[in-house]
Amino acid sequence: MSVLQSFVTSIRSGAIEVIDLTAPLSSETPILQLPEPFGNTIPFSLEEISHYDDRGPAWYWNDIHTGEHTGTHFDAPVHWVTGREGHDVAQVPVSRLLAPAVVLDFTAEAGKDPDFLLRIEHVREWERVNGALPEGGWLLYRTGWDRRSDNAADFLNQGSWPGISIECADYLASQTAILGLGVETVGTDAGAAHSFDPPFPCHSFFLGNDKYGLTQLRNLERLPVTGAVIVAPPLPIVGGSGSPVRVLALVER
Repeated sequence: MSVLQSFVTSIRSGAIEVIDLTAPLSSETPILQLPEPFGNTIPFSLEEISHYDDRGPAWYWNDIHTGEHTGTHFDAPVHWVTGREGHDVAQVPVSRLLAPAVVLDFTAEAGKDPDFLLRIEHVREWERVNGALPEGGWLLYRTGWDRRSDNAADFLNQGSWPGISIECADYLASQTAILGLGVETVGTDAGAAHSFDPPFPCHSFFLGNDKYGLTQLRNLERLPVTGAVIVAPPLPIVGGSGSPVRVLALVER
Protein backbone atom coordinates (compact mmCIF):
# COMPACT_ATOMS: atom_id res chain seq x y z
CA MET A 1 0.00 0.00 0.00
CA SER A 2 1.34 3.45 -0.93
CA VAL A 3 1.83 6.16 1.67
CA LEU A 4 -1.16 8.13 0.36
CA GLN A 5 -3.38 5.04 0.20
CA SER A 6 -2.43 4.24 3.78
CA PHE A 7 -3.22 7.81 4.79
CA VAL A 8 -6.71 7.71 3.23
CA THR A 9 -7.41 4.30 4.74
CA SER A 10 -6.37 5.58 8.17
CA ILE A 11 -8.77 8.52 7.91
CA ARG A 12 -11.65 6.29 6.80
CA SER A 13 -11.01 3.81 9.61
CA GLY A 14 -10.68 6.50 12.27
CA ALA A 15 -7.03 5.70 12.95
CA ILE A 16 -6.44 9.33 11.98
CA GLU A 17 -9.13 11.67 13.33
CA VAL A 18 -9.88 14.91 11.48
CA ILE A 19 -10.81 17.69 13.92
CA ASP A 20 -12.27 20.99 12.76
CA LEU A 21 -10.62 23.93 14.56
CA THR A 22 -12.70 26.53 12.71
CA ALA A 23 -15.41 28.81 14.12
CA PRO A 24 -18.59 29.01 11.97
CA LEU A 25 -18.64 32.15 9.81
CA SER A 26 -21.81 34.24 9.95
CA SER A 27 -23.10 37.75 10.55
CA GLU A 28 -22.74 37.00 14.29
CA THR A 29 -19.00 36.31 14.05
CA PRO A 30 -17.15 38.67 16.42
CA ILE A 31 -14.79 41.12 14.70
CA LEU A 32 -12.13 43.42 16.04
CA GLN A 33 -13.19 47.07 16.27
CA LEU A 34 -10.48 49.72 16.11
CA PRO A 35 -11.05 53.23 17.52
CA GLU A 36 -11.29 56.30 15.32
CA PRO A 37 -9.65 57.44 13.11
CA PHE A 38 -8.68 53.90 12.05
CA GLY A 39 -10.65 51.98 9.44
CA ASN A 40 -12.58 48.83 10.33
CA THR A 41 -13.56 45.67 8.50
CA ILE A 42 -17.20 44.93 7.70
CA PRO A 43 -19.17 42.12 9.37
CA PHE A 44 -19.62 38.95 7.34
CA SER A 45 -22.84 38.82 5.33
CA LEU A 46 -24.54 36.85 2.56
CA GLU A 47 -26.40 38.56 -0.29
CA GLU A 48 -28.74 36.19 -2.06
CA ILE A 49 -28.46 35.98 -5.86
CA SER A 50 -31.14 33.34 -6.41
CA HIS A 51 -32.90 30.65 -4.40
CA TYR A 52 -34.73 28.25 -6.75
CA ASP A 53 -36.86 31.15 -8.01
CA ASP A 54 -37.30 33.47 -11.01
CA ARG A 55 -33.72 34.69 -10.61
CA GLY A 56 -32.46 31.12 -11.00
CA PRO A 57 -35.06 28.33 -10.90
CA ALA A 58 -32.68 25.41 -10.31
CA TRP A 59 -29.96 26.90 -8.17
CA TYR A 60 -29.22 28.71 -4.94
CA TRP A 61 -26.18 30.96 -4.52
CA ASN A 62 -24.98 34.10 -2.76
CA ASP A 63 -22.48 36.89 -2.92
CA ILE A 64 -20.40 37.08 0.24
CA HIS A 65 -19.24 40.29 1.88
CA THR A 66 -16.42 40.01 4.39
CA GLY A 67 -13.03 41.26 5.41
CA GLU A 68 -9.86 39.23 5.02
CA HIS A 69 -9.41 39.09 8.79
CA THR A 70 -12.88 37.95 9.86
CA GLY A 71 -13.55 34.85 11.95
CA THR A 72 -11.02 32.03 11.83
CA HIS A 73 -8.43 33.52 9.50
CA PHE A 74 -4.85 33.43 8.29
CA ASP A 75 -2.47 36.41 8.66
CA ALA A 76 0.11 36.70 5.87
CA PRO A 77 3.36 38.70 6.34
CA VAL A 78 2.17 41.71 4.29
CA HIS A 79 -0.63 42.24 6.81
CA TRP A 80 1.85 44.19 8.97
CA VAL A 81 4.23 46.99 8.14
CA THR A 82 7.18 44.91 9.37
CA GLY A 83 6.37 42.27 6.73
CA ARG A 84 5.37 44.54 3.86
CA GLU A 85 8.18 43.20 1.65
CA GLY A 86 7.08 39.62 2.31
CA HIS A 87 4.47 37.31 0.86
CA ASP A 88 0.85 38.15 0.32
CA VAL A 89 -1.61 35.39 1.11
CA ALA A 90 -1.53 34.00 -2.45
CA GLN A 91 2.27 33.73 -2.34
CA VAL A 92 2.55 31.64 0.81
CA PRO A 93 4.25 28.37 -0.25
CA VAL A 94 1.70 25.58 -0.27
CA SER A 95 4.20 23.26 1.44
CA ARG A 96 3.88 25.47 4.54
CA LEU A 97 0.10 25.06 4.73
CA LEU A 98 0.38 21.57 6.20
CA ALA A 99 2.59 21.40 9.28
CA PRO A 100 3.01 19.81 12.71
CA ALA A 101 1.63 21.54 15.78
CA VAL A 102 2.02 21.66 19.53
CA VAL A 103 -0.46 22.96 22.10
CA LEU A 104 0.59 25.16 25.01
CA ASP A 105 -2.35 25.09 27.41
CA PHE A 106 -2.73 28.04 29.78
CA THR A 107 -6.49 27.80 30.24
CA ALA A 108 -6.24 27.83 34.02
CA GLU A 109 -4.11 30.97 34.07
CA ALA A 110 -6.33 32.82 31.58
CA GLY A 111 -9.39 31.75 33.56
CA LYS A 112 -8.03 33.58 36.59
CA ASP A 113 -6.72 36.60 34.64
CA PRO A 114 -8.23 37.57 31.26
CA ASP A 115 -5.13 39.68 30.58
CA PHE A 116 -2.73 36.79 31.19
CA LEU A 117 0.43 36.95 29.06
CA LEU A 118 2.53 33.99 27.96
CA ARG A 119 6.17 34.64 28.86
CA ILE A 120 9.51 33.14 27.82
CA GLU A 121 9.82 31.20 31.06
CA HIS A 122 6.45 29.54 30.38
CA VAL A 123 7.67 28.39 26.96
CA ARG A 124 10.99 27.11 28.32
CA GLU A 125 9.25 25.16 31.07
CA TRP A 126 6.89 23.66 28.48
CA GLU A 127 9.91 22.61 26.40
CA ARG A 128 11.61 21.10 29.45
CA VAL A 129 8.62 18.83 29.93
CA ASN A 130 7.56 18.18 26.31
CA GLY A 131 10.62 18.71 24.13
CA ALA A 132 11.58 21.40 21.64
CA LEU A 133 9.04 23.43 19.68
CA PRO A 134 8.55 21.91 16.22
CA GLU A 135 10.72 23.20 13.41
CA GLY A 136 8.41 24.52 10.70
CA GLY A 137 5.37 23.88 12.88
CA TRP A 138 2.57 25.78 14.60
CA LEU A 139 2.52 26.88 18.22
CA LEU A 140 -1.15 26.70 19.24
CA TYR A 141 -1.82 28.80 22.34
CA ARG A 142 -4.81 27.48 24.27
CA THR A 143 -6.50 29.79 26.77
CA GLY A 144 -10.08 28.46 26.81
CA TRP A 145 -11.23 31.66 25.12
CA ASP A 146 -13.17 29.72 22.47
CA ARG A 147 -15.79 28.99 25.14
CA ARG A 148 -16.84 32.63 24.81
CA SER A 149 -17.11 32.69 21.02
CA ASP A 150 -20.89 32.27 20.81
CA ASN A 151 -21.37 35.61 22.56
CA ALA A 152 -19.60 38.53 20.85
CA ALA A 153 -19.66 40.80 23.91
CA ASP A 154 -18.18 38.09 26.11
CA PHE A 155 -15.64 37.15 23.45
CA LEU A 156 -14.42 40.72 22.90
CA ASN A 157 -14.67 41.38 26.66
CA GLN A 158 -14.33 45.16 26.37
CA GLY A 159 -10.89 44.76 24.82
CA SER A 160 -9.53 42.40 27.48
CA TRP A 161 -8.25 38.96 26.44
CA PRO A 162 -5.06 36.91 26.95
CA GLY A 163 -2.01 37.07 24.72
CA ILE A 164 1.78 36.98 24.64
CA SER A 165 4.30 39.33 26.22
CA ILE A 166 6.51 41.57 24.10
CA GLU A 167 9.67 39.65 24.97
CA CYS A 168 8.06 36.27 24.37
CA ALA A 169 6.63 37.33 20.99
CA ASP A 170 10.09 38.50 19.93
CA TYR A 171 11.70 35.32 21.21
CA LEU A 172 9.24 32.98 19.47
CA ALA A 173 9.42 34.90 16.20
CA SER A 174 13.16 35.44 16.00
CA GLN A 175 14.77 32.72 18.13
CA THR A 176 12.69 29.62 17.33
CA ALA A 177 12.01 27.75 14.09
CA ILE A 178 8.21 27.60 14.42
CA LEU A 179 6.08 28.45 11.39
CA GLY A 180 3.53 30.59 13.16
CA LEU A 181 1.16 31.19 16.04
CA GLY A 182 -2.42 30.02 16.42
CA VAL A 183 -4.80 31.45 19.05
CA GLU A 184 -8.45 31.24 20.13
CA THR A 185 -8.90 35.00 20.50
CA VAL A 186 -9.98 37.59 17.92
CA GLY A 187 -6.36 38.35 16.98
CA THR A 188 -2.92 36.97 17.71
CA ASP A 189 -2.16 39.79 20.15
CA ALA A 190 -3.46 40.40 23.66
CA GLY A 191 -6.39 42.74 24.10
CA ALA A 192 -4.11 45.29 25.76
CA ALA A 193 -1.41 45.02 23.07
CA HIS A 194 -2.26 48.42 21.57
CA SER A 195 -0.50 49.90 24.60
CA PHE A 196 2.64 47.73 24.31
CA ASP A 197 5.98 48.93 22.89
CA PRO A 198 5.97 48.03 20.08
CA PRO A 199 2.20 47.89 19.77
CA PHE A 200 0.79 44.51 18.71
CA PRO A 201 4.11 42.67 19.08
CA CYS A 202 2.87 39.31 17.78
CA HIS A 203 1.86 40.95 14.51
CA SER A 204 5.05 42.99 14.41
CA PHE A 205 7.52 40.22 15.21
CA PHE A 206 5.88 37.15 13.66
CA LEU A 207 4.86 38.72 10.36
CA GLY A 208 8.12 40.65 10.18
CA ASN A 209 9.98 37.32 10.46
CA ASP A 210 8.07 35.66 7.60
CA LYS A 211 5.81 33.74 9.97
CA TYR A 212 2.03 33.47 10.08
CA GLY A 213 -0.95 33.84 12.35
CA LEU A 214 -4.14 31.81 12.81
CA THR A 215 -6.95 33.27 14.90
CA GLN A 216 -10.30 32.34 16.45
CA LEU A 217 -9.51 28.64 16.66
CA ARG A 218 -11.76 26.16 18.44
CA ASN A 219 -11.49 22.64 19.85
CA LEU A 220 -7.83 22.86 20.86
CA GLU A 221 -8.74 20.79 23.93
CA ARG A 222 -9.21 17.83 21.57
CA LEU A 223 -5.60 17.92 20.39
CA PRO A 224 -2.63 16.18 21.99
CA VAL A 225 0.13 18.34 23.42
CA THR A 226 2.37 17.17 20.56
CA GLY A 227 1.79 15.05 17.47
CA ALA A 228 -1.06 16.78 15.62
CA VAL A 229 -0.73 18.01 12.05
CA ILE A 230 -2.49 21.21 10.97
CA VAL A 231 -3.95 21.83 7.51
CA ALA A 232 -4.64 25.56 7.04
CA PRO A 233 -5.03 26.63 3.39
CA PRO A 234 -6.26 30.23 2.99
CA LEU A 235 -7.89 31.52 -0.18
CA PRO A 236 -5.16 32.55 -2.67
CA ILE A 237 -6.27 36.20 -2.80
CA VAL A 238 -3.80 38.00 -5.07
CA GLY A 239 -2.42 40.94 -3.13
CA GLY A 240 -4.37 39.86 -0.05
CA SER A 241 -3.10 40.37 3.49
CA GLY A 242 -5.05 37.43 4.86
CA SER A 243 -8.05 35.21 4.35
CA PRO A 244 -10.76 33.29 6.18
CA VAL A 245 -9.54 29.71 6.47
CA ARG A 246 -10.88 26.25 7.35
CA VAL A 247 -8.34 24.89 9.82
CA LEU A 248 -8.24 21.11 10.24
CA ALA A 249 -6.16 19.03 12.63
CA LEU A 250 -5.09 15.45 11.92
CA VAL A 251 -4.62 13.38 15.07
CA GLU A 252 -3.45 9.76 15.29
CA ARG A 253 -5.68 7.66 17.52
